[in-house]
Amino acid sequence: MSKPFDVLFLCTGNSARSILAESAMNKLGAGRFRAWSAGSEPKGAVHPAALGLLETLGFPTAELRSKSWDEFARPGAPEFDFIFTVCDNAAGESCPVWPGRPITAHWGIDDPAAVEGDGQAEAFRQALRYLTNRISLFLALPQETHDSMSLLGKLREIGGTEGATSKARNDVR
Repeated sequence: MSKPFDVLFLCTGNSARSILAESAMNKLGAGRFRAWSAGSEPKGAVHPAALGLLETLGFPTAELRSKSWDEFARPGAPEFDFIFTVCDNAAGESCPVWPGRPITAHWGIDDPAAVEGDGQAEAFRQALRYLTNRISLFLALPQETHDSMSLLGKLREIGGTEGATSKARNDVR
């Protein structure tokens, strides 16, 4: 088997959406992909509803932690093949310069942590569903296209699927 593709999911707080995506990619990528997540202003802790949902559904959680994207801009950090922003704020921020030439796309979805009360658990389930759908579409792409520039259009289309924020839908144009 060739070297796994390295993927980074970015969000501002790195406590919910990017954490869900990291865990989902590590499970669904089945060794073909290795995922991490980070934030520009990490909350410092993973949202309990994200951890609870992932654990209930059998997704990996042992390595999950809220961390700064600066950790991945240092020497010795993984050289990413793909970087996905999953919140509109992170998509609009000035990111660090990433080593290598990662292919980037915006896969924005609404923040489930912003939902309070009885609807929060459902908001987290929905966010995970949107992210796993996108990851599954991504994983179904022919592997030989993973290093071609034509892939960028496909990744933007995936980012505009069900549950996309208006910014993510506009990125497809």
